[in-house]
Amino acid sequence: MGRLTTHVLDTSLGRPGQGIRIEIFRIDGNERVALGEVVTNDDGRCDSPILEGEALTRGEYELLFHAGDYLRAQGVLAEEPRFLDRIPLRFGVADVDQHYHVPLLLSPYSYSTYRGS
Repeated sequence: MGRLTTHVLDTSLGRPGQGIRIEIFRIDGNERVALGEVVTNDDGRCDSPILEGEALTRGEYELLFHAGDYLRAQGVLAEEPRFLDRIPLRFGVADVDQHYHVPLLLSPYSYSTYRGS
């Protein structure tokens, strides 16, 4: 059974990114269809898969990380608008029987991602 998971690491502090709101969208042509939202726990992860089983279908998705809210809560000072506020990660799901783990490595002025396990 396939599933979609994520986690956030705050690389500037060397710890999990906790309390980060993440919206999930399915991309349908030029439209973003909202599927829900989650918030990271104390370990920077979600308590359960974001999508799994029949809810995970072949296609394109977007995770929208509300990083600016998290950085403000951490006391990171920055000019407004922030260089990074909301971070969209778009990716494709080709095989619905696979585990798609899409983490975010975050700092106030950079981010990266990869397909994890």
